[in-house]
Amino acid sequence: MSGLYIHIPFCKQACSYCDFYFVTRQENKEAFVEKLIREIESRQGTQYADEVVQTVYLGGGTPSLLSAQQIERILIAIHETFRTELKELTLELNPDDATHDYLRELKSIGINRLSMGVQTFDASLLKFMNRAHTRDEALQSLEMLSKTGFDVFSVDLIYGNPGQTLKALEQDIQTLLDFKPPHISAYSLTIEPKTRLGKQYELGRLIPAEEEEVAQHFDLVGDLLLKEGIHQYEVSNFSKPGLEALHNSSYWSHQNYLGFGPGAHSFWRNNKTGKAERWSNEKNLISYLNNSWKKQNELEELGQQELFEERIMLGLRTIKGISRSELEINYGIALNRKQEEYIIQKEKEGLFEIEKDEIKPTKRGLRISDALILDLITLTEK
Repeated sequence: MSGLYIHIPFCKQACSYCDFYFVTRQENKEAFVEKLIREIESRQGTQYADEVVQTVYLGGGTPSLLSAQQIERILIAIHETFRTELKELTLELNPDDATHDYLRELKSIGINRLSMGVQTFDASLLKFMNRAHTRDEALQSLEMLSKTGFDVFSVDLIYGNPGQTLKALEQDIQTLLDFKPPHISAYSLTIEPKTRLGKQYELGRLIPAEEEEVAQHFDLVGDLLLKEGIHQYEVSNFSKPGLEALHNSSYWSHQNYLGFGPGAHSFWRNNKTGKAERWSNEKNLISYLNNSWKKQNELEELGQQELFEERIMLGLRTIKGISRSELEINYGIALNRKQEEYIIQKEKEGLFEIEKDEIKPTKRGLRISDALILDLITLTEK
C-alpha cells in the first residue's frame, strides 16, 4: 500500500500549541493550488507512480479553507498521475468551516472521511489554545456530519492542559460521545519550543500539567472510550473495530508515502533493493510558489539498522506491536540477547505481552511506550 499526504498550509490564526508549518495570509490560495497540482503531476511516469495508491490525506494547516472545487482539482490531478484504488480519502476540517452545503460538496467529490479538530468543548480552553471556533460551532458541525451522510469521521481532542481537571476532561469526552464518533485521536498537550505556549513557558508564565496528572488523563480517556466500544489501537488513536485510520496506520508499518505541499515529508523504500529515503519540502510558501518543490530538501538515506530501530519505535506504539519474523525478513536484523531479556522482564512487569512471534505493549505499556522503546533500542551487546 502507498499513501499520499497533501499539506495545505493556510490557517485563519495560529493555535497556541501548533508547530506545523502554516501561514495566516489567504491571498495565495489559488496560486498554491495550481502549484500543488504541478508538483503532483511532476511524479507522472516515475517509479513513485507505479505503486497503487490506497489512501490520500489532506492535512495542514486547514484544508477546509479551500473550496470544494479547488479540492476536486487536486484530486483529479492525483487520479490522473497515480494508479489509485482509494480505500480512504481523508480531509481535515475545522468546525467553523463546516456548512451543510460544503459537507455535501466534499462528499460528492469523493471525500469519504473527515478529521475534525475540535480539541475541547471548554470555552476557556478553546481560548487558551487560540482556536478559531467556539463550543457552539463544534457542536453544530458534529451534528451536521450525520445529516450530510458522513458516517466515517474522526475527532481530535487534547488533554493534559494546565489546570484541566479530570471532571472537565470527562465532560469533553461525554459531550463528544453523544455524537457516536467512530474514531477519536486524543493527544496529550505538548509544549513545543517555537510556539506561543513554548514562549510562555520560557518566560515562566506557563506551568505544564504534572506527569501524574497527564497519566490520569490518559487512563480516563481510554477507560471512557472503551466503555463505548471504542478501542485504543495506538498511543493516541481510538476507534470502533474495523474503522482504524488506514493512512496513519501505513506510516506506523513503514509503508511508502509521498508528501506534497510546503513542509510535507515523504518516505520511500525500494522493495527490490531495500534502500530507503526520507525527504521533505521546504517550509516556505513563497519558495514553494517559486518551484522549490523541484528539489528534494533534507534528503536522508536510511540504512537497515535505522529502519529496524524505527520499525520497533513505531510498532510498539500500537497494540499490534512488532513481530520478530517480520523484523528479520524486512530488515535482516534480529533482536539481540539483551533486548530479548529486557522484553521478558517487562512481560513479567505487565508492560509487554508475548504471543509466540509477537511482542505487544499492554495498556500500561502504552502509557510509557516512549520510555520502553528508548530503553529497548539502546540495548546493545557491545
